[in-house]
Amino acid sequence: MQASIRLKDDDSIEGVTQSGHQVLMDRSPEVGGQNLGARPMEMLLLSLGGCTIIDVVLILRKSRQVFSDIQIDIDAKRSDEIPKIFTHIHLHFVVTASDIDEKRVARAISLSAEKYCSASKMLDAVAEITHDFEIVSG
Repeated sequence: MQASIRLKDDDSIEGVTQSGHQVLMDRSPEVGGQNLGARPMEMLLLSLGGCTIIDVVLILRKSRQVFSDIQIDIDAKRSDEIPKIFTHIHLHFVVTASDIDEKRVARAISLSAEKYCSASKMLDAVAEITHDFEIVSG
């Protein structure tokens, strides 16, 4: 897997993935950025969420569980010291479904966290990652 990062003329950061997708990142205004894109550490959280939601969706579909939506709200704490690594990350899954097996939802989330999600396994080496879920009618 490869990626390319370059500094743009406006001092923002453009990332290009091997699959040809572009992502714009920037620094916060407090450190000279213009708020033109997500911060790199925010991208890590988005990557974690993206990785795990793919797993959960595929596992639930494979077990014939029907849902209309899944959302993950992520709350993360960082160290006060440099490097300001993540120390705790909590993922709250909101599954919208009319009739879904709660045990299968719990199992899908656990399988992603403990076995399938590469981003989760990497971040787990430095941060405590927790998760919970709720099922809302829909």
